[in-house]
Amino acid sequence: MKSFCLALIAVLLAGCTGGLRIDDSHTATGQNSRVQYVVLHYTSADLQRSLDLLTHTEVSSHYLIGDAPATVYRLVDEDRRAWHAGVSEWQGRTWLNSTTIGIELVNQGYYQTAAGRYWQPFSAQQIDKLIVLLKDIVKRHQLPLGAIIAHSDVAPQRKVDPGPLFPWKRLADEGLVPWPDEAAVARQQALFALSLPSVQWFQEQLARNGYTVPRQGELDEATRNVIAAFQMKYRPANYDGQPDAETAARLLVLNQQNAARRE
Repeated sequence: MKSFCLALIAVLLAGCTGGLRIDDSHTATGQNSRVQYVVLHYTSADLQRSLDLLTHTEVSSHYLIGDAPATVYRLVDEDRRAWHAGVSEWQGRTWLNSTTIGIELVNQGYYQTAAGRYWQPFSAQQIDKLIVLLKDIVKRHQLPLGAIIAHSDVAPQRKVDPGPLFPWKRLADEGLVPWPDEAAVARQQALFALSLPSVQWFQEQLARNGYTVPRQGELDEATRNVIAAFQMKYRPANYDGQPDAETAARLLVLNQQNAARRE
């Protein structure tokens, strides 16, 4: 009994004299999640290869969604940084690994064939699981509409994933991404068909949407890549990177809706 008491006293004295005691009884109201965006990718590989790449190399993501079956794997805790975005920028924020959650979908991407580029479609089960996961992430981190973006949005000069077959409209129908009103697009497209805006206008509107894009008024390769990234998301039937009336209409209407929502 005596030895027990002495040991207890020693423990109590150690607690008083050593170590750091933190008082958690006060919580600041001025705070939010470190997560600002969710970036969507495809893996360009099958499930086993995807798991190998994302767990045994310097590339990683927070989640991986398999294709058959559509299993959701958590590979990195959300409070830790995954290495999925690389050199990236969106809405003026750079090096987005620190402020994003990365989600990879098992998908081969595209193949080059004699008839042109063939893109692998995503399975319905994958998208169903993705939507459930995204709704959970958005709710927990209180992310605003527009926070779910493509790898091709944040790195349009080097990335095309998740590609033109990714169903962004399905996500929009679920309330997860903004989508331009089709009636407003049709009206604006008729006007732009009579007089197409300048390249400078396209660059300014793309930058307003969030893209990093040249602003010199020339239709260079970098500008075409950014236009193509926008088209893959909002007009995937034709993503040739060329300015046209429909692309201009979708871009303008989307920006107007985003501005109205922020007011």
